[in-house]
Amino acid sequence: MGRGLTRLHAQPRWLAIVLIGSALIVTSVDVCSAQCVEFSDRASQLELDAFVKSPSSLLERMRNDREKLRFRLASYITTDPSVLPSVQTLISTSASAERSAIGGALRFAEARCTSTKPAAARKIRDFAQRIGDLHVQAGYSAAGEDSSGVQAQSQGKRLAPPPRAGALLEGEWKTKLANPFKPVPLPN
Repeated sequence: MGRGLTRLHAQPRWLAIVLIGSALIVTSVDVCSAQCVEFSDRASQLELDAFVKSPSSLLERMRNDREKLRFRLASYITTDPSVLPSVQTLISTSASAERSAIGGALRFAEARCTSTKPAAARKIRDFAQRIGDLHVQAGYSAAGEDSSGVQAQSQGKRLAPPPRAGALLEGEWKTKLANPFKPVPLPN
């Protein structure tokens, strides 16, 4: 009698575990399908949530560093293109110099998404064209002029071998002995 009772209690737990697991898989597939870049290039979900909640916080963290603003915002957009409404809010609260960096971020994100997610790239392009701000348009156009360099950089990143931390020789012809106590550069 005790054994039959245990089976009755075990079945609802098993069913609940299966339902929760399948819900998590469906949710993770939906989130992954929106991303244009490899896992190592994605922004964390915590950063995305903070940006969506308060877009101006990005401006506060990237004070007067337009290049960092451009690349951080581009990583947000390529990780999840659904943050574009928050980008609109960011544009309305930013200065003109920051708006050109935002335009550059939009173009950079579009270039990164073109090969992997063409629909997301079109969404970014349409968003950038709808914005009526001249500074954003100027930054978008200026970034388009050097977009071939961006694509070459992203392709070169995959093809280049990783830097070796334990190289024994250095210099142009690899004839000088390397300093074994030299600190290893950390990835950004």
